Amino acid sequence: MWPPVAIGVPLLAGLLATATWGDPVDPGGWRVPVGWALLVAFAVWNGWSLWLFAPHETGLLPGGATMSLIEEGPYRLSRNPLYVGLLALHLSIALLVPSFWAVVALPVSWFLVWWGAVRPEERFLHERFGEEYDAYTRRVRRWL
Repeated sequence: MWPPVAIGVPLLAGLLATATWGDPVDPGGWRVPVGWALLVAFAVWNGWSLWLFAPHETGLLPGGATMSLIEEGPYRLSRNPLYVGLLALHLSIALLVPSFWAVVALPVSWFLVWWGAVRPEERFLHERFGEEYDAYTRRVRRWL
């Protein structure tokens, strides 16, 4: 499953639910600075993660050539920094709109990314890199 779809569909469903039925609770003023902080963190984190693809000659899009494991920058902290960033973006949008239902939909986005993208990628990387990837999985957490 393409990660922007896995994250975008639950986010949009939550936003639509808020637009249709409203929210049962008011999240309060704290949501704005937290939402902006998450948005900035997403931009920096994902920008850095994406920038690392070119020097490693690794394809960005699914099906692209995977020539090497990236183990620097955000990839030292997470095996899936782009997905962590997209989930932070989901939460950021949900807080800034605001949409209680979009916040509630965040675990659905996480599950869809884990099931539809992370698991298949882990299988592929294990087959492609073998022990090198297995050692990486022992050093670096899947998420954070």
